[in-house]
Amino acid sequence: MNISQFSDITGLSPHTLRYYENIGLLAPISRNESGHRSYSKKDHEWVAFIIRLKDTGMPLKQIMHYAELRAEGTETSAERKLLLELHSNMLEMKIAQEVEHLEALKKKIKYYNNLI
Repeated sequence: MNISQFSDITGLSPHTLRYYENIGLLAPISRNESGHRSYSKKDHEWVAFIIRLKDTGMPLKQIMHYAELRAEGTETSAERKLLLELHSNMLEMKIAQEVEHLEALKKKIKYYNNLI
């Protein structure tokens, strides 16, 4: 699929997709006979994972490190697993903190409901 179709599917702009390719976050995308980028299902799966990491708060620099390890092959599996475990732990702490904030807000809302 071309960059416009891929952009629609992923929700990332063509500019962002080109940027990700330029910085090495995406491996060089194959090109068709006329030289236009041609994205595959595998590209979509990788971009979906990048988006998930970003949505969970992983910094782009850390995602880049993960991508570099991924490009090196299976011998970096333990390092990649550790990186994801550390991020998972951070995410769990953040979720716990957000739940605590939510409960505090609910208590304050209940206070106002009783006051009004």
